[in-house]
Amino acid sequence: MAWSTRELADLAGTTVNTVRHYHRLGLIDVPERGYNGYKQYTVADLVRLLRIRRLTELGVPLSQIGEVEAAGDATPEALREVDAQLAVQIERLHQARADIAAILRDQAPADVPPGFESVAARLSEADSSILHIYRKLFDEGAMADLRRMVEVDPEDLGDEINSLPADADEATRQRLATSLAQTLAQNLRDYPWLNDPVSHLSKSTRVTQQTFIEAIVELYNPAQRDVLGRAGVLAQELLSAERDSGRDAD
Repeated sequence: MAWSTRELADLAGTTVNTVRHYHRLGLIDVPERGYNGYKQYTVADLVRLLRIRRLTELGVPLSQIGEVEAAGDATPEALREVDAQLAVQIERLHQARADIAAILRDQAPADVPPGFESVAARLSEADSSILHIYRKLFDEGAMADLRRMVEVDPEDLGDEINSLPADADEATRQRLATSLAQTLAQNLRDYPWLNDPVSHLSKSTRVTQQTFIEAIVELYNPAQRDVLGRAGVLAQELLSAERDSGRDAD
């Protein structure tokens, strides 16, 4: 008995394209053709295909099937490696489901930075973009602190800064910088690591600084950058004045 490619695929519960793909990968030998020009598959080919399908059902990647088959006495170890890979995939899928549930619960955009679903409405496009970048620069603890900062930041102030035009006048810039400085100073009090974030970096200090500067320049307009810069200086001045006042009291 000989089967065509379609008949073989039907018997194995797969598709013709899958069989052809296995041929291209060298997992199944290409059989001889009959007088009618069709490939002629035998029982051995069917068994070979079914064995491959079984390994793929176990989660063995096609690229590792030959390795698993050739493992011999080492097959259990090869399968343990596959099992470890599957565990990572399952954990990733569980996390994806949890993220989707949070997005649906808070009616947040699908591409909101993870962990920020509940505050997504407070984030401008620039804010969301820079948080995505921060995820690659800072550890999970730092990102959790950043989320808490967003939760308590004055929403009206954030909206005004986000809508600030590039040609905003001096008075508006100074007013916003003065208001923002109060928030930044409080963040620095609550999260001292902001003054020296090295322990929370997942990349080198050089890469982090370079990436941060480039992101700020590209994501915020000149007036917004000016306000952020002024606010940072004013916040440090506020804290410095507090420290001086504390020393005087002593």
